[in-house]
Amino acid sequence: MEKLQKKILIVDDSKDILDAIGFMLSKAGYDVIKASNGKEAIALADKERPDLILLDIKMPEMDGVQTTDILRSCQTTGKIPIAYLSSLVSEKQVQGGHVLGSKIGNLFFIPKTSSPEKIIELIEKSLEKA
Repeated sequence: MEKLQKKILIVDDSKDILDAIGFMLSKAGYDVIKASNGKEAIALADKERPDLILLDIKMPEMDGVQTTDILRSCQTTGKIPIAYLSSLVSEKQVQGGHVLGSKIGNLFFIPKTSSPEKIIELIEKSLEKA
């Protein structure tokens, strides 16, 4: 199924994760932008206005939750949907895209340990609900 070139910003402090997820999403027809930290993500989100931000939770200096707070508080980035891409959650903990018992709010969670097909499926659900 062909995508209408949806733009996705991937944010992770691991170059290997950025490259792997970036390759997978590019192959699936998405326009991919990469950031290696929260500060870079905020600047790129403001400039590029992606359709979705895939955001790692655990990063040095500014974690995913702090980055989300700043993105949400800006007029230009406040409405961009965010999905957490994390190794802190497993597929067993996620129900309908949300972590059971989560207090972080109405954001999607995509376990890094998911299969490529499952990651694409969860990204498509995140985009649909945006």
